Amino acid sequence: MSARMPSETIAPPPRTTPNLFLTVFPSIMLPMFLAAVDQTIVATALPAIAGSLGDVERVSWVVVAYLVANTIAAPVYGRLGDALGRRKMMFVALGVFIGASLLCALSGSILMLVFARLLQGAGGGGLMTLSQALIAESVPPRERGKYQGYLSGMYASAATFGPVAGGYLTEHFGWHAIFLVNVPLGALAALLVMRLPAHASRGGRVQFDVWGTVFFAGFITPVLLAMERAQHIDLAAAPAVVGLLVLAAGSAVLLVRQERRASAPLLPIQLFKQAGIWRTDTMAACVAGQTVSLVSFLPMYLQVVRGASVGHSGVLLLPLTLGVAIGSFFCGRLIAATGRTAILPSVGLTVSAVMLLSLAAFAPHLSNGTIIGMLAVGSFFSGSAMPVVQMTVQVVAGPRFLGSAAASVQFSRSVGASFGTAFVGAVLFAVLAARDPQTAAMFARLVQEGPKALAVLPMAQQLVVRAEIADAFRAAFLTIGCFTTMGMLFAWWIPVRRI
Repeated sequence: MSARMPSETIAPPPRTTPNLFLTVFPSIMLPMFLAAVDQTIVATALPAIAGSLGDVERVSWVVVAYLVANTIAAPVYGRLGDALGRRKMMFVALGVFIGASLLCALSGSILMLVFARLLQGAGGGGLMTLSQALIAESVPPRERGKYQGYLSGMYASAATFGPVAGGYLTEHFGWHAIFLVNVPLGALAALLVMRLPAHASRGGRVQFDVWGTVFFAGFITPVLLAMERAQHIDLAAAPAVVGLLVLAAGSAVLLVRQERRASAPLLPIQLFKQAGIWRTDTMAACVAGQTVSLVSFLPMYLQVVRGASVGHSGVLLLPLTLGVAIGSFFCGRLIAATGRTAILPSVGLTVSAVMLLSLAAFAPHLSNGTIIGMLAVGSFFSGSAMPVVQMTVQVVAGPRFLGSAAASVQFSRSVGASFGTAFVGAVLFAVLAARDPQTAAMFARLVQEGPKALAVLPMAQQLVVRAEIADAFRAAFLTIGCFTTMGMLFAWWIPVRRI
């Protein structure tokens, strides 16, 4: 039987006011922007960080640490925000994020930087979750579509902007600048959050599910570490990946048992029994797997198979990321105008799946411009899923569990992105290994060292390797298209069709 939650008085729905947009959106946008951009801004600074601090073999942990802490922190802030007030917890998250950013900038070793990134992720997870929940708390249901569209578009833009900003700041001011810039921006975000209306919290003694948090960390940490190890496409890592997944499975069993008997569970089991929650979260995971896999592997495809330069491949990636942002924006406007939700990703993901499956079938016969155009169209229609996901879980969860619902979406996206990227990499390696083990070994070097590893080969061998990798990428596009098709099926299956 599901655990009973403490009773509370449900606040009346927020009302639209003439200044609602100016009051709410800037106050929520900047904290979310900070959390989103810090997931990617480090990517282009990693070589400089490794050169400065050494420990090159551990430098990837600078990225992984943030992702692990971010994912674990999401339900914690969601639960505390529901109990203590989301505006109050936003100040806590900003304080942790700013302090951790200073520690990152002052780090003198990779281990210290990894620890600081863990703290920064603990703050960033709160910024992401609380921003989404504050939209639902401050905006009437029918108007949330516009705001979710704005936030989804901003999130996609921030993810695109991060590597560019990281490269510029590192080149001109050093890698420390990518963390120091968070201090003034975080202070400005805190001032903007003060403008949000304060809502009454439940009051009384706060009950927190400590063991649930421990078991959740014991589940998500091994899962994300296993996905990170799998991305290296090294068969020698298989035993470690299996061991991590076994540990995660054991923690998951203990987590479910704990949440069923806890009086104030971190992850309310009754919430995830709702079809509108778990089907929507699964759709979010599929779309995240599609989008992040494309962003991760498309530049290598363009460089190795199509001969594009590093800079040119980055420019070619922009239509894909901007397509997601623009699609999210227009989807939000449509929801606000019509009230219809699930039909938008149902149709949108169908179009996106057709684009990706067509790319898998006809890629060798298409020009670069045609491929980018198809991916831009597919990304535009995939963007329709982002605002619908948050709106659906918020409506199904109700005011009582807004924080937990928002955290479930972030968790689904993180796991979907990690699993999708690792699985696509595994498909690429498996196809290459089946055809030519030497090409598979070269592909593993390309993943670790970039396209420069191919330049040492004779031209004739380069052509053979490129042709075999091109065929493997067709399998990768087919896999990504399957993610999108799964997301489409769950979109048609969502019970909430209109707000």
